[in-house]
Amino acid sequence: MNRPTLSRRLVHTGALLAGLLAFNTSQAGDAALYAPIAPKGSAFVRLYNAANQEVSASLGSAKFDDVAPLGSSAFSYLAKGDYSAQVGTQSLPVRLAGDQYYTLVNLPSGAPKLVEEPIFKNKQKALIRVHNLSDKALVLKTADGKTEVVKRVAPQGRGDREINPVKVSLALYDGQRKVSDLKPVSLPRGEIVSLFITGSGSQLSPVWVKRPDVE
Repeated sequence: MNRPTLSRRLVHTGALLAGLLAFNTSQAGDAALYAPIAPKGSAFVRLYNAANQEVSASLGSAKFDDVAPLGSSAFSYLAKGDYSAQVGTQSLPVRLAGDQYYTLVNLPSGAPKLVEEPIFKNKQKALIRVHNLSDKALVLKTADGKTEVVKRVAPQGRGDREINPVKVSLALYDGQRKVSDLKPVSLPRGEIVSLFITGSGSQLSPVWVKRPDVE
């Protein structure tokens, strides 16, 4: 065998190995970039921490570590069924349905609460969702009180309203009386932006909650 032929073969083999290594590296990068796909019929749960200190929680295989005060986790998926949710030192029995979203709420006082998050499929609009976990009925209006955005939501109830994507300033009202101005919020197309209201009496805590990757 002459040396030029051997050299060409060695170069070809080296190029092939380099290509395989690059392919494997690319695959590893893709695996890190994309989250696992949830099996059909899964339930989806996130944690919202309405308290004033960090909290960790678990629900079956889902783990929510060190969620900041007034912060939320991303959604995790798990099989439908009956579970015992552990939130800090408290536990809560829950039943999860398939193809359903939920928020597990760590309240400032009392037992944690699981609320349903019905799926929103309109990609052209945004959805405002009000979770009223307070002790009084509330209405969401524009900051000047002239336009009702989400009608009266009963204590421990939920109210929804589809709206065009926009950045808006809103306020909570108890009838005609303004209870609280809210931080301006951007409503992205195809997304749910939730307002969680906790507390009681005059000590209400309204907080906008989005998916962590949504601006």
